[in-house]
Amino acid sequence: MKLSVILIAYNMAREIPRTLQGLARNYQHEAESLDYEVLLVDNGSPVPLDPVSWAHLDVPVRLIRLENASHSPARAINVGLEAAVGEIVCLMIDGAHILTPGVFRMALASYAAFESPVVATRYFWLGPDTQNDSITQGYSKSVEDQLLKDINWPQDGYRLYEIGTPLRAGAENINWLNRMFESNCLFMKRSLFKDQGGADERFSSPGGGLINSDIFKRAADVSGVTPVQLIGEGSFHQLHGGTTTNVSAEERNARVAQFRQEYAEIRGHDKIMTEKTFHFMGHLPTEASKIHRLKRK
Repeated sequence: MKLSVILIAYNMAREIPRTLQGLARNYQHEAESLDYEVLLVDNGSPVPLDPVSWAHLDVPVRLIRLENASHSPARAINVGLEAAVGEIVCLMIDGAHILTPGVFRMALASYAAFESPVVATRYFWLGPDTQNDSITQGYSKSVEDQLLKDINWPQDGYRLYEIGTPLRAGAENINWLNRMFESNCLFMKRSLFKDQGGADERFSSPGGGLINSDIFKRAADVSGVTPVQLIGEGSFHQLHGGTTTNVSAEERNARVAQFRQEYAEIRGHDKIMTEKTFHFMGHLPTEASKIHRLKRK
């Protein structure tokens, strides 16, 4: 098998069908003949995910439910990794993300261009601004539902750029070449991920703290690995009550400080970004995808 997508979910009954639509054979370009699987790991949701909600989708899903799960997704990631059989794994640590339709095609093209790439997809918010800010201005799940209807999603997945905004992470200006320190849609060889020990279960904070950045950096720092960032393809965060994404800016900053402390205690340093040189793969599919033209609000 070529690809295993490891998708972690907690209390995402509304969001998961859309996420899976973004992974479907009739949505992802050139996925009709792709040999792949989606390992959907329900990390102890109070109400278990219901497969009926995605039964209409052409997507090869295997549902794995964890009981007595940790607040951290680390164990769920490792359970998914043990079950995966694909040569390449795609880790989506936050199951509430919708992909643009060229992610699979461009990520897999990177494996033709480089011997051992780690491929990162840029993070976007659905809505007009960082969701920590937009929720204070009336952004809600119902508003988000209407935005997706307004662009007739999923008919053209690249229209997501018309209703989303990129994660800036403090950058004054944003463009596709800004170096990334985390990705919610990260590709690497399964053997590489396993050799790294999978997800480090010492990251026990709710949501995993900086485990996503840790996985990215450790994989990218391996000798012979080439970090690749996709251009023109994105991963769009749905509103779902995330640990740091859907709380006030003050709460987010306090939690991030705790997460940085946890990271430093585990790794013995506070450098969460690889110093490797990045390569880039992709294109700009629409005018709205030209994020370098966006003005900071």
